[in-house]
Amino acid sequence: MKIAPSILSCDFSRLGEEIGAVSEGGADWIHVDVMDGHFVPNITIGPVITKGARSSTNLPLDVHLMIEAPERYLESFAEAGATFITVHAEVCPDLIATVGQIHSLGVKAGVALNPETGLEKIVNVLGELDLLVIMSVNPGFGGQSYIPGSTEKVAEARQLLDRYSSPAELEVDGGVDANNAADLQSAGASVLVAGSAIYGHPQGPGAGVVAIREALLS
Repeated sequence: MKIAPSILSCDFSRLGEEIGAVSEGGADWIHVDVMDGHFVPNITIGPVITKGARSSTNLPLDVHLMIEAPERYLESFAEAGATFITVHAEVCPDLIATVGQIHSLGVKAGVALNPETGLEKIVNVLGELDLLVIMSVNPGFGGQSYIPGSTEKVAEARQLLDRYSSPAELEVDGGVDANNAADLQSAGASVLVAGSAIYGHPQGPGAGVVAIREALLS
């Protein structure tokens, strides 16, 4: 199981230190949430901060584009140092073409599904995916509560990936913490994104990573 702290919840005035803290705590990836104020009701960061994150760590950068027309910005995020670029099925009329464009940039490709979007949206692209992201909150803001029914969707996604012999990682994003991490692992997730549970931990972000890891091992 990989843990990917979301820097959406970090102190951006101390970005390098905040990334360093979760790295020391045992983080596997760094998750970068990009929002445009159109697809989701919030505006966050872009390629410049992504480049800053890249210069702060050698860990894989998991860049999640919650934006309309993501194909316009794929090259910019690839140049900024993304390891993975994830787009949303809801805004890509031709997922196969968009995933192909990501791969052409030398980057691993992911597709995310909002809570109300069915798994049938990604069946035709499963063979090309490196990452499938199940949103367990409605995207747009950090600190939201986990939608309980998401665990069942994660289990269904795992069954689908296995049925098609897909090697894609299965990531869960939204409301993840030490209380639900083990259940998500049992459901078949292989990557957990956590923001406020890590960066809001009373003993610091490194301890937040450790708390989730310990929950997975218990």
